[in-house]
Amino acid sequence: MRVVTLLALIMLCGFSAVLHAETGDQHAQAAAHGLVGTPAPRLVLKTIDGQSIDLASLYGKKAVYLEFWATWCVPCRQQMPHLKQVYEQAGPDLAVIAVDVGFDDTVEDVRKYRHDMGLKMPIVFDDGSIGEAFHLRVTPQHVVIGRDGRIAFIGHEANAKLDAALLAARTSATSSNAVSTAAKDEAHYDVGDRLPSLTVATLNHGSFPLQQSNGKPTVLVFLSPWCETYLAGSRPALAASCRAVREQVTALSHNTNVRWLGIASGLWAGKDDLRAYQQQHHVAMPLALDDSGALFRSFRVMHVPTLLVVDANGRIVRRVEGVDPTLSSELKALSSG
Repeated sequence: MRVVTLLALIMLCGFSAVLHAETGDQHAQAAAHGLVGTPAPRLVLKTIDGQSIDLASLYGKKAVYLEFWATWCVPCRQQMPHLKQVYEQAGPDLAVIAVDVGFDDTVEDVRKYRHDMGLKMPIVFDDGSIGEAFHLRVTPQHVVIGRDGRIAFIGHEANAKLDAALLAARTSATSSNAVSTAAKDEAHYDVGDRLPSLTVATLNHGSFPLQQSNGKPTVLVFLSPWCETYLAGSRPALAASCRAVREQVTALSHNTNVRWLGIASGLWAGKDDLRAYQQQHHVAMPLALDDSGALFRSFRVMHVPTLLVVDANGRIVRRVEGVDPTLSSELKALSSG
């Protein structure tokens, strides 16, 4: 009984220390590195209600508070009352915006959560570009932009440090010297496109050239090392899908006629977490940590598990979300073709 209770507490309080070597604060500090003190990016955000928010038009006039969150995230739920309070007490000198990270969430999930929680602040559903601009590494991730248009604070906890940053941001002097940058226009690759000429660094100091197929088809497996464990409580069907795909890929990846690469999201994960996942589940295929999210964005992956099947010519022929019983026969056909 004590063991069951302990496991339940681990699930409710956050990620297991065994599987997540880095804390939320450490992930947030990694995001803050090189970003705090720099001009905030110029982005136009669109809310789930179709309204546009031009961040650049706010700089120099008021402070901006962005909270990145997800409906499945336990600490996000725990900290939501703080976000509601900040919004209700914001006044004219602070813009408060909730940004759902879009990772394994849907707009319908967000609308339901908004209704259930009585949220009134603007809510944005990210396609990955906002998270990229603010170095998203964890949920929740708090970003405070001062009236001077510079990023003043990035953190994980709703605590006294965040409250102090919000107060300082609202009273900071305006400046005309903070020239923010526009969002980058990244290339994207969909079904029918060839893989980019890119070499991916793998976990064990190896490399995986995406276009070098040697006449073999390739499967890119987009995953998250905590999907099976952390989501078992809040999203059991998704956790089961992650486990089933891992088992299917483990069985199929022994086929040396196919190249396999596992690409892990950097959200709530570091290299130590990925190594623990690799060892725990005896994953044989090479693994890469997409800590910046660039690969997930390039291939428009917002849900795990997602598999991209690539033919021997390097062309993406299919996208698979979840277990596909025809995958084995398809790979045999691609290998023999």
